[in-house]
Amino acid sequence: MTLETVAERGLVLLGCGKMGSAMLVGWLDGGLPAGSVWVQDPYPSEWLRSSGVHINEGFPRNPAVVLIAVKPQMMGEALPALAALPKDGTVFLSVAAGVSIAAYETALGDGACVVRAMPNTPAAVGKGITAIIGNARADAADMDLAGTLLSAVGQVVRLQNEGQMDAVTGVSGSGPAYLFYMIDALAAAGAAQGLPEDLAMQLAKATISGAGALAESAAETPEQLRVNVTSPNGTTQAGLEVLMAADGLAPLMQATVKAASDRSRELGNG
Repeated sequence: MTLETVAERGLVLLGCGKMGSAMLVGWLDGGLPAGSVWVQDPYPSEWLRSSGVHINEGFPRNPAVVLIAVKPQMMGEALPALAALPKDGTVFLSVAAGVSIAAYETALGDGACVVRAMPNTPAAVGKGITAIIGNARADAADMDLAGTLLSAVGQVVRLQNEGQMDAVTGVSGSGPAYLFYMIDALAAAGAAQGLPEDLAMQLAKATISGAGALAESAAETPEQLRVNVTSPNGTTQAGLEVLMAADGLAPLMQATVKAASDRSRELGNG
């Protein structure tokens, strides 16, 4: 299936909050006609109302894609409306955390092509990363289409099995919050050393952002990049000796990601 087919048959967006809006902006900017999109959302934003898409007007007869972007706690109310849609040739693509493929198969009925995705909040600025996995009904073309749609808001990676989704949630799904907290902590540490708070925050934001961009674009590994800026007995080494202590950052991150991954498993098990 191609984007041309999506434009012809239509795309349904169930829920248009921050994540749904970010994806919709990417699709419209990429050339998907607004008239090919049907949005179901109880509280459409002013931007959405002026975007030219169909809002709360039901569904097209045989949509190419149904993207499910409502919160997990709203699934029980939202999914029954989709059960009546044709299953042949429609890709049901979910970006809801903690809802398993099996849950969608139960709600949508036999024959549904389901692709489960885990994006993250940097999608709002086109810098997200999304992991995807499909059920047995999702063939290579379906997965390619899902990847193309999700690439509108950043990178897309494919998982080997659905069990990996909980770890993805712990690393990239929840990861932005860890880094936002680190920015706050780094800025507060700078202020404690005598910097004005606004300057400390500006330095912390730019440092985290710049280091991430460098790590992604450089040929060297993050480990080598760290070595490159660590002079023997210098200031960076002094700081790293604290971070890399036995009770420093590495074990703390292990525990952090494990806690988030465990919680994802709990949510998935109902």
